[in-house]
Amino acid sequence: MLRSLYAGITGLRNHQLRMDVIGNNIANVNTVGYKASRVTFKELFNQTLQAASAPQGGRGGTNPIQVGLGTTLAGIDVMHVQGPAEYTGGRTDLAIQGDGFFVLSGPDGQVYTRAGDFRLDAEGYLVNSDGYYVLGTDNNPIQIDISDTNLASFSIDKLGNVIRINRDGTTQTIAQIALALFANPSGLLRDGGVFRESPNSGNADIDAPGSGGRGTLIPEALEMSNVDLSREFVDMIVTQRGFQANSRV
Repeated sequence: MLRSLYAGITGLRNHQLRMDVIGNNIANVNTVGYKASRVTFKELFNQTLQAASAPQGGRGGTNPIQVGLGTTLAGIDVMHVQGPAEYTGGRTDLAIQGDGFFVLSGPDGQVYTRAGDFRLDAEGYLVNSDGYYVLGTDNNPIQIDISDTNLASFSIDKLGNVIRINRDGTTQTIAQIALALFANPSGLLRDGGVFRESPNSGNADIDAPGSGGRGTLIPEALEMSNVDLSREFVDMIVTQRGFQANSRV
């Protein structure tokens, strides 16, 4: 009886954790560049009541007799599946079609993101919503000289080239947005709306869009959340039923 009670407690704890992850996924269904998480379980351990025996002396062998003692967390995986692209018309909005990440420079080093809802600050730097600088392939922040009276407009193409358009109609490429690639993107560490390297993600391989599987950019568009609401609601119902069942052990 006690074994079943403690096994039920492990089930309650882990199903509650799964509900927390599902709730966070649903909360971020409209968050730009958000990647859904998935919870998996595994058996905690087993108590052996009788060991297995080999055939001998005219008798057949016997299988082990074991009792499982509950469940434990196997992992919380980030699903780096491409989210849908939504056209916005914003000149500084960018979506990645591929496996790359934008490279940002913050107060405590480089971070990475799939959210391309960028904007210009007062000095013409391309920044994200937290004010982190968007880095180019030369590892420098991308800046557009908005104080120059000869500047008419600018655009960003699918290869990340930031193109200055002058009043006389001439154009000039002033920078190229960098994209980072990781051997194991699921190993990246979430930190709010950005990702950081971890010992299991591998080092960032930074280069230009369109090279090495990083993907290209979709200008004037944003990659939306990859959360599948229908799947989340089904998982929520299954998890709630699992929680209820474990509470009745």
